[in-house]
Amino acid sequence: MKNWILVLIMLVGLSSNLVVAQTKRVYNNNKHGWYVYTGNHTFTDKWGFYIDVQFRRHDILPDPQQFVTHMGLTYSLSKDVSVAGGYVYAHTYPYGDTPALDDFPEHRAYEQVQLKATYGRFLVQHRFRLEQRFVKRPFAEEATYLNRARYQFKTTLPLSGPTLEEKEAYVSGSNEVFIGFGKNVQANIFDQNRAYAGVGYKFSKAASLEVGYMHQLLQSGGGINFESNHTLQVTVGYNLDFRKDTASQ
Repeated sequence: MKNWILVLIMLVGLSSNLVVAQTKRVYNNNKHGWYVYTGNHTFTDKWGFYIDVQFRRHDILPDPQQFVTHMGLTYSLSKDVSVAGGYVYAHTYPYGDTPALDDFPEHRAYEQVQLKATYGRFLVQHRFRLEQRFVKRPFAEEATYLNRARYQFKTTLPLSGPTLEEKEAYVSGSNEVFIGFGKNVQANIFDQNRAYAGVGYKFSKAASLEVGYMHQLLQSGGGINFESNHTLQVTVGYNLDFRKDTASQ
């Protein structure tokens, strides 16, 4: 287990370094603010529903960058293994030094496997996701179909006890690499990498708040322009459990 985790982390670092090492690239720096609501809602011991809504802003707050909403069904194979599938809608706006010609939509389906484990006080999560994307570029007559694979490694450390409980602070860190594939990938085999660190507070079994910094290295469509996006991320989580009375949450 530990060996293949190390291999994946090394591949993530290698892919980022190879991108940076390329010549004739244009790098743009941006400041973003991502304001996120997430909800994991449980219906039975096996089935649940996930939803998030993300307002992504350029220059931290003033200008729109992207609106994303994400929903899907989850199924628990065991305490530590779950699968999911669903739909994402994203709407991207022109921003930064090399903006798109106009805003444009994207419709996306996804399939996901998530693994959890505990090592001492560290809570570890591996998330593998496949995406089928339909991106309608500005002034294009038809949407472009794209495939993308994502792998995220995330760890959470409670700051008080050995496990994360109510009324307790925690720190978290993650890295996620995005790889494009298929006939329409062109120069975008490396799509992006997101490295994140944050601090949060679990108010109750249902509610949490997390604030952190994310660095996003993003390759634009032509394979020439790269974005180095410095992002403030604020996430409000509220999870409902319909298996019991939610009034106590």
